[in-house]
Amino acid sequence: MFMDAQEFEGLKALLDSAFPKTCRNCGHVYETAEQFFTDTQDMAGGRSSLKSAIEDDGCVVVEVFRNCRCGSSLMDEFGCRREHSEKGDQRRAAFEKMLAVLQAKNIPDSNARTEIVNFLRGKPNQLKALLTADN
Repeated sequence: MFMDAQEFEGLKALLDSAFPKTCRNCGHVYETAEQFFTDTQDMAGGRSSLKSAIEDDGCVVVEVFRNCRCGSSLMDEFGCRREHSEKGDQRRAAFEKMLAVLQAKNIPDSNARTEIVNFLRGKPNQLKALLTADN
């Protein structure tokens, strides 16, 4: 079974809201989370590339520090769903729409959330299979 237009648009909105990311120094564009991790390098001097932080609203996030090909330090934040901006609002709306589609297919909430998050982070996931499976 193929994805319908609503399901496809939901996947596209999730990806569009998370990337691309652009290096402010050289302008290089990282189109996906996978590209961000593979096309950048660990921090120099053996420093950890990961730092946990707690936002003012109590949200725990992991900040990932990487070096762009130009040598500039880049930072991305993973784990916090509460980016208070127009882009953050769009990302949450796209997430909720995709969650509703999966819930309508009787996918347990925790599984649906995990698969959506894995999809957004460029990790192996079953999102496409869940969307195309017969009920």
